[in-house]
Amino acid sequence: MKNDELSTGMLVVLRHAPHGSSWLREGLDVALVGAAFGQTVSLLFLGDGVEALISGQQQGALGQKGTHPTLDMLAMYDIDTLLVDAESLAQRGLTEADLQLPVTQVSPGELPDVFSRHAPVFSF
Repeated sequence: MKNDELSTGMLVVLRHAPHGSSWLREGLDVALVGAAFGQTVSLLFLGDGVEALISGQQQGALGQKGTHPTLDMLAMYDIDTLLVDAESLAQRGLTEADLQLPVTQVSPGELPDVFSRHAPVFSF
């Protein structure tokens, strides 16, 4: 990714899997609220957070709602910058074809630039 491809504005970092905790859902809620108040919002999926983007997910083992309905709403809120850590994808044996939405992959070396170009940064 080139520097001019990065947007500025609010960055929400999603590091948790879609099931097992409420962290991912809370991060998505923060992103939607920020967008509703006119903020430019980018999402960065890191570590287990990339699992939220896998197509065809069902409810969690304890009946937790999936995040796919919320992800489908991102476009309505003009949240279209979805960044994914390429290393996190590779570690899980995933490719962009496995994901529900189009993303831009960033290498670990590009992450510091992503963080430096956004303010505020929220991590979930």
